[in-house]
Amino acid sequence: MRIWDAVIVGAGIIGLSLAIELRKTGVSVLIVEKGEPGREASWAAGGMLADFGLEIPSSLQALATASARLYPEFVHELEDESGLKIDLRPEGTLLILNEDPDHGLQESHPLPTSLETLEPALQTPAHPALFLNEQSVDPRHLTAAAIAAARHRGADFSSGDPVLAIEIIDGKAAGVRTNRTRFASAVVVNCAGAWAGQIGYDARVGTDASPVQAEHTSAAFFAVPTRPVKGQMLCVAMPEKNLVRHVVRTPNVYLIPRSDGRLLIGATQEEAGFDKQTVPQTLQKLRQAALDLVPKLADARILEAWAGLRPGTPDKLPILGATPTPGYYAATGHFRDGILLAPITAKSMASLISGGECLHDLSAFTAARFHLLAG
Repeated sequence: MRIWDAVIVGAGIIGLSLAIELRKTGVSVLIVEKGEPGREASWAAGGMLADFGLEIPSSLQALATASARLYPEFVHELEDESGLKIDLRPEGTLLILNEDPDHGLQESHPLPTSLETLEPALQTPAHPALFLNEQSVDPRHLTAAAIAAARHRGADFSSGDPVLAIEIIDGKAAGVRTNRTRFASAVVVNCAGAWAGQIGYDARVGTDASPVQAEHTSAAFFAVPTRPVKGQMLCVAMPEKNLVRHVVRTPNVYLIPRSDGRLLIGATQEEAGFDKQTVPQTLQKLRQAALDLVPKLADARILEAWAGLRPGTPDKLPILGATPTPGYYAATGHFRDGILLAPITAKSMASLISGGECLHDLSAFTAARFHLLAG
């Protein structure tokens, strides 16, 4: 039976990016995906690389900013290794709050020119806009390139067969069991996003023993506390290619332009379990909110609508690092920030797994915090 140095559960952008980083160090990697690689939350994401302090938890700020700064290099590397083009846009974001921002915020995030010049088609908002020096990326381009780059680097893939359990032998990770087979490895990383908490474990004493009860062998097994948070979104073809040039974000809706003239309109946050159905009334509300911002979008043609499942956690922070079970790691729960945090997550987790120095403080994101909360 083949043994890999690391098995990664989940072929979204987090798992793919980590696989690439591990392959750089010579680690053999197998990525196990329940469906088609890259077709869950990564496929459904908007791609805003938003690291603004008012919109993310303070404990996540340093990691988010560091990851955003890595993006040009991250994209260049993926393009180079995959031969694919990724739409990374540096035009910035217009943030419109539901109240006047304080004077300090306006001074620190001034518009580079008038709002009418920046976005001629935008209705004058009730409150001043802030300009954020953010980027946006097309997650579907990004994920396709990451899949190709991982293959180029020599990562192995298993698709269409869900992981049912982490195999634990003598209290340590020993691989994964899927619906059809087993894959052996002393390192397993749960990058399964909203599905991370669905994965159980098989505990054994000795390699030839039958599974035994948890209380005898694996009381320290970490059940990843993620849940799905549904987000609905639609994509339109703008009547003019550059009708909207910047990302525009308000409390009710956000607009994300692509370089080919498409515009994403999103997105909801719904506690709906694993339901990925779109609701016409919800999509209409999003469209109307977009029309209130940019009336000319009335002439936009709807191309696509979808719903994705973000991985939420009890405290809205990702779970990064080792679990109480030796050899079993988690890199999940990124909620709305999986695309943004992919580069820094990959580098940090690869350092942890390989025993190197992690340059970023991950103490706020460890699995142990949930045991402390439970106690």
